[in-house]
Amino acid sequence: MPLRTLAIVVVAVLLALFVAVNWAAFMTPTTLSMIFGTVQAPLGLVMLGITGLVAGLFVAYALWLQGSVLMETRRMTRELASQRQLADQAEESRFTELRTLIEERLDAISSSVVDDRAGRSAEIARLGDELRLAIDQAANGHAAQLGELQDRLTRSGPG
Repeated sequence: MPLRTLAIVVVAVLLALFVAVNWAAFMTPTTLSMIFGTVQAPLGLVMLGITGLVAGLFVAYALWLQGSVLMETRRMTRELASQRQLADQAEESRFTELRTLIEERLDAISSSVVDDRAGRSAEIARLGDELRLAIDQAANGHAAQLGELQDRLTRSGPG
């Protein structure tokens, strides 16, 4: 039990004990002035009634205050949920935009890599053709030199 509630219960019990012990004094009639006239009534009972009325007003005010806080809390909770939903939608939208941007960039990089591969393959094929041509020319040149050497050797013959 919270300390505040315990204090209220203790004060209420002490007040009830005080009233029970002094009940005869509370019920003794006396003359009371009501500004416009006088009344014969027990002063203790009147004061006890006023105390009960004030306590009832404080309880009613506390209940009204608690209700208004509860209503405000519910309104704020609904508003917070609405704002959270908007933030989630905005974040989802940003993720979608980011995903689209990344996919576009990856497609561009992929096509660039494919183009580079195709260009390099063509360059390698061209260089291969040039190398074959150079090898063929070198082989032909060597064959021509060997043929020329063979002719010289045949002409100079055994003689």
